[in-house]
Amino acid sequence: MTPRSIGWTTVLSALAAMACLAYAEVTLPGQPLISDYALVPGGMAPVLIGMLALAGACLFLAYGLATREPARTAATRVLLMATAAGLMLSALFPTDPRFSDVSSLGGEIHRWAAAVVFTALPVAGWTLARAREVLPRWNLVRAVSLTSALTLAAYLAAHPASFLSSLINGGAYYGLLERALVLSEIGLIVVMALTSARRTRPAAAVPAPDRRPDRITA
Repeated sequence: MTPRSIGWTTVLSALAAMACLAYAEVTLPGQPLISDYALVPGGMAPVLIGMLALAGACLFLAYGLATREPARTAATRVLLMATAAGLMLSALFPTDPRFSDVSSLGGEIHRWAAAVVFTALPVAGWTLARAREVLPRWNLVRAVSLTSALTLAAYLAAHPASFLSSLINGGAYYGLLERALVLSEIGLIVVMALTSARRTRPAAAVPAPDRRPDRITA
């Protein structure tokens, strides 16, 4: 596969994940968190397909980076593969029911795998854009990475498990923050794919100075 085809495959996989989320939001009964859709009738398929499609997007992006800049993007690829693994585990192990007082092993795996996904992707975007040229495309990667990180911080503060939630009435909108976080991270994958697949113009060659000794004329 060429770098351009890898980039577009990554983008299409990310858009497929976004389409699955949109399908769940439009056709299924409203749920506080996205993973809760897997517990309602007809919700397992879009959640499973969406998570696996996003995991595929991360793996395609990691492969594309390995073919273009294997040494420079090593840390980013590790984070992308960790994200893909977290998404696969989240898909295989559904969350616990909302009103259940018992935390199952599968629910714990889902919870910690989702934590890896939400945390690793913004860091992956930042490491990819680190020490790059000050160009609009790399500035966009930095901006979306920072947006995802700030949205994650707001989501964690508003989550009912946080001690800050009651102070900021987080129970009223933490589900909305989770959806904003997911959309920002899907967008980050798309931006990373399009930016990394873009050809870099080679620097213009500078002619070497003429070091021949001057001729002595009679």
